[in-house]
Amino acid sequence: MTSINDQYFDQYAASNEMWERSRKAIVGGITHDGRHIKPFPPYMAKADGGYKWSIEGHKLIDFCVGHGSLIFGHNDPDLTAAMVNQVAKGTHFSAGHEAEIRWAEAVNRIVPSAELTRFTGSGTESTLLAMRIARGATGKDGILKFEGHFHGWQDYALKGEKPPFEKGTVNGVPNETLTTVSVLPANELAMLEERLVQGDIAAVIMEPSGGSWTTMPLAADFLQSVRDLCDKYDAILIFDEVITGFRWAPGGAQERFGVTPDITTMAKIVAGGMPGGAVSGKADIMSVVAFSDDPAKQAKKVPQMGTYNANPLAAAAGTKAVEKCADPAVQQYCDDIAVKIRSGMNEILVRHDAPGFVWGESSVFHIAFGARPTNMTAADLAKPEGVSPEFLKKSGGTPLGMKTEIGMLLEGVHVFHSGGLTCLRHTDEDVANTLQGFETVVKRMKDEGDFAGK
Repeated sequence: MTSINDQYFDQYAASNEMWERSRKAIVGGITHDGRHIKPFPPYMAKADGGYKWSIEGHKLIDFCVGHGSLIFGHNDPDLTAAMVNQVAKGTHFSAGHEAEIRWAEAVNRIVPSAELTRFTGSGTESTLLAMRIARGATGKDGILKFEGHFHGWQDYALKGEKPPFEKGTVNGVPNETLTTVSVLPANELAMLEERLVQGDIAAVIMEPSGGSWTTMPLAADFLQSVRDLCDKYDAILIFDEVITGFRWAPGGAQERFGVTPDITTMAKIVAGGMPGGAVSGKADIMSVVAFSDDPAKQAKKVPQMGTYNANPLAAAAGTKAVEKCADPAVQQYCDDIAVKIRSGMNEILVRHDAPGFVWGESSVFHIAFGARPTNMTAADLAKPEGVSPEFLKKSGGTPLGMKTEIGMLLEGVHVFHSGGLTCLRHTDEDVANTLQGFETVVKRMKDEGDFAGK
């Protein structure tokens, strides 16, 4: 019988050719490290709704959805109309415009922590600006983050992002920069307080879902405890809601969990799938970015520029997306689809006695092979127990994870890092087809000996 790998080479031959062409023009052949997959990545030709089509013509249920930015699916008619209308009026004015004000007003209405907003060009720029604002507002240099939490690819964010978490260097980033960043394991409150008591931490930044959009779940009440410790030791709390924003709830994870940070970073959904991001927060903290006629205040101003900040096209898409996300039925629908996927996949794994599990919360799911949590059941799994954070973090990029991805591509489903995010355009039929495809892949991997010794 033809193996998964051989069938992938056969059915995605045009993508393989495109891959070879790309490697001659683009460094490493890819434009985002997260798209690395062996033996080669698939290439897409078009997308619509909850689907996209490869250059070979394969129709795929899309659980990548713009790396999480397209909660309304591809080509949402409202967002498309807003952008088309704006294109005819202009895409860059080199000046202020009403659309940027409407965008900020929409964000400030829906996000609990947002009193004032500043726009950026991406999620990475948002976390960079948030850290700079925190330093400027407090006069302290230290930033504290948690192991495995992803805050973009800027210099201050990469320390401790990948296992081994204790590694203190990042190639290409000066050690002098990295010494200003402290990294701790999540869920360890005593360690956090011991570090904060030293008094040099300007801000604690974290994904409120846990590292890599709940790949590494947080303990119950951890968010509130971090909030309390930041208040106690005069540190600013930053929630990185680049993925969770407008997805976990209309107002993001902070609304869902009832814990309000001082600063929130956003991208993806906030810009309606267009390039763009935002930093929102308390007015007194955010004011350090503002120009001032007071020379003393102006001397302490935190600088921020950006040619494409709040450009009219992103503002048009972003405003419409945020306004539509104000309806909690959007998040509830996407959550319900994800529950069906997580529960259905775990039932398949248990039934076939396969060494794997699926977990997540809200409208996301993660798939891992090579271990079983101690609380594994044929049901929705929010927080796998008895599995190391290092295993959870690496699960999507392992050989088994990559084989799962190409196996699912053969079944007409594109998962993201061996997992995915749901959107408003996914249907119960998509769920059924996804589960049927997943069962086929599990059986094939088992027959090919991938689970031997696991």
